[in-house]
Amino acid sequence: MSSKPSNLVHSIERVAKILELVGQNSQGMGIRDLSVLLKLPKGTVHRLLSSLAYMGYIRQDALTKNYFLGLKLLELGNLVTHQIDIVNIAKPLLKKLAEQSRETVHLATLEKNEIVYIDKLESEQNTGGLKMASRVGSRNPAYSCAMGKMLLAYLSEEVLKRLIQETKLIMRTNNTITEPGRLIEHLNIVKNQGYAIDDEENELGIRCVAAPILDAKGKPVAAISISGPAFRVTKRAIQDTLKKEVKNAASEISYLLGFTGLD
Repeated sequence: MSSKPSNLVHSIERVAKILELVGQNSQGMGIRDLSVLLKLPKGTVHRLLSSLAYMGYIRQDALTKNYFLGLKLLELGNLVTHQIDIVNIAKPLLKKLAEQSRETVHLATLEKNEIVYIDKLESEQNTGGLKMASRVGSRNPAYSCAMGKMLLAYLSEEVLKRLIQETKLIMRTNNTITEPGRLIEHLNIVKNQGYAIDDEENELGIRCVAAPILDAKGKPVAAISISGPAFRVTKRAIQDTLKKEVKNAASEISYLLGFTGLD
């Protein structure tokens, strides 16, 4: 997350927090709970909610009186997706990769120390009861997932060290790399080999392999990954087939974006 600007408009900050809180609660939220969490008077919260509801960003359930995210946000979300050319360019190749690997395929970009999922194609195979938490628009810490590590690996040494210093490296599983020096060494290996593996570092039981998507200047603009249950996406499967499949797909997308410096 970026640092707070000195000229932050407080009313916009409050609106953003309301949208985040309401969006995180599947049962919706009432004025009292929002008032407590935001440390604002109920009257202030009500005025903000009323304005958001009028604009379509918030809706109120007639029965429970709880507030939920409005359909206007879905409309804006679709516009954002449409504006990201890479999604449209990558879609056919993501579909091909999903069919080829028979696993879930992701497309994500890097924002500071997090990745943002901008596309996802689900596997049609049985996951053995495991369900990945990822969804389009959601985020994950970059240091603990394959796509994030792939994109971090391309940062300059100075930027990477600063970003790691500003990031709280939490152990999400027993496999998560949380020691800064070890993480930097690992990312150097990732960049040299051209792919990254999430060995159950972000979610237990889920293993992923990712490759970078480069623009015309050779700058990484996104990454794609193949993800699935660890009992199926084994280390052997990654080395034998999956890493080649994801690297080939990433190379094809990069070529469509204008990158011609392929080996």
